Amino acid sequence: MHDPLQTRNGEGTVLQNQSTSFSLSWVKPAATGIVLAVSLGGCQIGNFDFGSLGVGSTASTQSDDVQSAVQASAAISQPKVKVVPTITGMGYASISSQPAKSVNQRRLMAIRAARLEAMRNLTEQVHGIKVNSRTTIIDAIVQNDSLRATVDGLIIGAKTVRINPVGADTYEVVLELDQALINNIMKAARS
Repeated sequence: MHDPLQTRNGEGTVLQNQSTSFSLSWVKPAATGIVLAVSLGGCQIGNFDFGSLGVGSTASTQSDDVQSAVQASAAISQPKVKVVPTITGMGYASISSQPAKSVNQRRLMAIRAARLEAMRNLTEQVHGIKVNSRTTIIDAIVQNDSLRATVDGLIIGAKTVRINPVGADTYEVVLELDQALINNIMKAARS
């Protein structure tokens, strides 16, 4: 029977006693290093480097990280929805002041008058308003002050947003123009 701990030397067989115990003093620091590396590696945010906390840390790196975080949160909180710029015109008209015999005719006329007022408001926004003013002053006292406003323009394709009764005697009409329609109106007005 051959013992693996025996070796041959030139004069005979010599049994070597080898100790099976060895030092484990390196295991604890190595395990601590691995645990720290894994835990710090899992805590990294963006491009932040925990190694830069020492002498070589710069404020610009930290501000870049803050800007990246702000941009990321803005991208999440603000969905990308295409916003179409519009202008809105509102008009009001009284039912009782309309010159008709039946109540239904007065309602229809009030809706029509409110729609025309809303169109006028859209025209003012698109084309502007011309204002004429005249003031008469005698002996440093205003005797007469008059204003006259006129609107002249073309409105095509206004969408009716809503027609609502307001109270018991008034109708409200809201019209809207989107940016494409405004551009077309301005091209037609310039030509």
